[in-house]
Amino acid sequence: MTEKKKILIVDDEPDVLTYFTALFQDNGYDTLTAEDGVKGFDLAKSENPDLITLDITMPDQSGVRTYRYYKGNDKLKDTPVIIVTAIGDSMRSFLKKLAGFPEPEGFMTKPIEEEALLKMVSDLLSK
Repeated sequence: MTEKKKILIVDDEPDVLTYFTALFQDNGYDTLTAEDGVKGFDLAKSENPDLITLDITMPDQSGVRTYRYYKGNDKLKDTPVIIVTAIGDSMRSFLKKLAGFPEPEGFMTKPIEEEALLKMVSDLLSK
């Protein structure tokens, strides 16, 4: 039996955490959730998820800083990250310019399209 892939969902909106958890679990994935970047980074280090969805605008620690921590950590640097944000294409351009850090493996603008997100997750996890 194949072990389920584990997705870490990092978002400060409880409704988004609930929605993504249900969506991913209904499609055969295990999930972990964190409501801010600090908890998300700690959880990622301890649980080693197969993929991370990351909101950009969060209190305490922005998604941009959290993304830098993921990609700067030897254990997590190869974990695919899908940025999920309401900010849009301006954030995509900003993230491309982060000196010394790779572009996120995925980018999705809220409100998300379920099928597009599930395809992106499936494609990234099959690599």
